[in-house]
Amino acid sequence: MDFLATAAFSFLWLVASSAWAKALTDVKASVAAPLPHCHPPAVTCDRDTTPMGALNVSVVFGFLNLILWLGSSWFVFKETNFHSPPAPSTPSTM
Repeated sequence: MDFLATAAFSFLWLVASSAWAKALTDVKASVAAPLPHCHPPAVTCDRDTTPMGALNVSVVFGFLNLILWLGSSWFVFKETNFHSPPAPSTPSTM
């Protein structure tokens, strides 16, 4: 049961991190679009310069957390009955 829950959380982190990365690229594309009522030189428009670096870092940490969940899934898998221990080797006689 622990392995299935850990695997489910790993999958959810993958989906959530991918969705956030896609949403962030959409936000960046929307912010970079030209303003509709800004026609220089008659009207001057200034954009609010919001730093996007913190948002990029959040995507990176999301995928790093996914890697941690996948590593946890591996260690939980090793503790389950699905993972059989290796067969004991027989000593060779010389």
